[in-house]
Amino acid sequence: MRSALIVLMLMICSAPAAIAQTLQPILQTHAAEISKPSRRSVGETLDAITRSSLPQATAFLEQWSEKNIWQRDDGVFFLGVADGNTLALTDIDTQATSSAPKANYKQLKPNGGVRRLIGTALVQFQLIDPDLPRRETAVASIARRPEAAQLAPLLASIAAETDPALKVRKTQLANFLSARFADEPADRIAAINSLATDTSVESRAVLNQILLVKPGVARTQPDGNIAAIHDPMDAPDAYYTALINEDLAPAKQTTADMKRTLKSNIVDGRIAGFALAQMNDLETRKAAYAALATDGLVPVLITEDLRDASLNNHVFYDLYDEPNAEITAAAHRVLGTVTSRVATAQVADLTLDALSLASIFFLAAIGLAITFGVMGVINMAHGEFIMMGAYTGYVVQLFVPNYTVSLIIALPLAFAVTFGAGVVMERLVIRRLYHRPLETLLATFGISIALQQIAKNIFGTQARPLTSPDWLAGAWVFNDVIQISYIRIAIFVLALMFLGLIIYILKRTRLGLEVRAVTQNPGMASSMGIDPDRINMMTFGLGSGIAGIAGVAIGLYAKVTSEMGSDYIVQSFMTVVVGGVGNVWGTLAGAAMIGFGQKGIEWLNPSNTLAAQTYMIFFVILFIQFRPKGIVAQKGRAAGD
Repeated sequence: MRSALIVLMLMICSAPAAIAQTLQPILQTHAAEISKPSRRSVGETLDAITRSSLPQATAFLEQWSEKNIWQRDDGVFFLGVADGNTLALTDIDTQATSSAPKANYKQLKPNGGVRRLIGTALVQFQLIDPDLPRRETAVASIARRPEAAQLAPLLASIAAETDPALKVRKTQLANFLSARFADEPADRIAAINSLATDTSVESRAVLNQILLVKPGVARTQPDGNIAAIHDPMDAPDAYYTALINEDLAPAKQTTADMKRTLKSNIVDGRIAGFALAQMNDLETRKAAYAALATDGLVPVLITEDLRDASLNNHVFYDLYDEPNAEITAAAHRVLGTVTSRVATAQVADLTLDALSLASIFFLAAIGLAITFGVMGVINMAHGEFIMMGAYTGYVVQLFVPNYTVSLIIALPLAFAVTFGAGVVMERLVIRRLYHRPLETLLATFGISIALQQIAKNIFGTQARPLTSPDWLAGAWVFNDVIQISYIRIAIFVLALMFLGLIIYILKRTRLGLEVRAVTQNPGMASSMGIDPDRINMMTFGLGSGIAGIAGVAIGLYAKVTSEMGSDYIVQSFMTVVVGGVGNVWGTLAGAAMIGFGQKGIEWLNPSNTLAAQTYMIFFVILFIQFRPKGIVAQKGRAAGD
């Protein structure tokens, strides 16, 4: 039946204009209602227009809703646009255009309620419109304001839908509407059960709509679909206030109310036989008030016993808006399943975020781990090497507009630039300050300030864009809860590549062998013909070069400014110290601990990222008290130091 209806509507909508019927006679039949529509009575008019299935009905309904329908003095309707005192008119049936004085026409202005009904009637035309954007607009309109009347035309349009993505969306919306508005309870329950695997916000909103409750109070338990019965003794004052609001109990007197009442009942210097001098005592005041109440002069004093008795004589309940208990039971069961799935998905999403942050910290810290572990140098300018790498990528993009090619060029170039800068810094400054950690710290801190100022002088203080290629745009979306940007995935992959590359260099190359020898015993390495100064230079350059590559990667999603290195220097040192100085695996473990720890704290306090970083620093301070050499302790000179 639905398929036949769809075919019929499509045939009518696609029929040639020569054999199409005209809409104006139908409009004239209902001219009075169209001219002054009412939400209660406009339904018959809308039914007549939609039953015509004429293609021009869609345009009329749209323009009527947009207040672009004008009625001539003789009652004929036109599509019109005002231009001063003149109207640009379009015939509803023939589409012929003309102009006329505005004074001879009246603009139709349906109110908000009527426009909503027009929109509902318009949906059945738009859902099968040949134009895809119009169909998408109709579906979006249903999603924004779902109504029972939209279910039938939506179901009828699914089979004929040619766009795969829109067909899936229509099916999803049909499930949502069926869960709330289907005629048969079995259909509603089936639709509700189909939402068990849907973790979208819309799905949960549908289930929560079905489970809406209204609180109530009565002397006896009412009939209907009861959601819960409450014990008023859990919060007696609040529940007694509910009784007062429902006019089921008198208001409870306050101390001030009692005083005012007693003052108004003073007779010959006494209140109900009690002397005024006795009124300083609370119990006496209560006794006087009780005596007045016994004589019927004042309302009965609401004591806690009377309050509790009144509460126990009433039933406090929550009543479902949905009268069918089977439907609410199904919604409760499915909502529990969906909530569990959402919680699992949130844990997975938090894990992905933590892995992403850990990979960033690893990239930022691995160079520092190498220089700090081998040379024992506290390089406060390490963050500025990250900044230099990011600016190198920005400069490359100025000359190479293809972002993919520029990225391929920028990575090795950033390594070369920062490698060279690291070698120069080691030769000119660091080599003269070995075994003098305080002087080294002050010198590198001064160099970091100088590098920041140089960057400001060259590039200015505003953030510069380091644009990622199109294939890194967007995010990998698993569902409404789990998603991760492609840039972060790329950084994670880059971190894994560098982990493998550094391990290969340290374990499989002559340079790595010499670095490990100098790390464990520089004196013995020197006696074996290894030049420690050259190894220190190469090691410092390697660590600086890796920081430059990290700068390019970080710059793809973070701001590129002269101060960007300061955002990562603290985390880099925390990563190195927690993981274990000079150990690649320790740096990886430290990055994981810092990344997961910070994301966990952010999850507990999502409104304050700075607080999460502060708490993480406190945690690191406590951690190194119990394990000062880090997760993976280094051997040799680093351990001795």
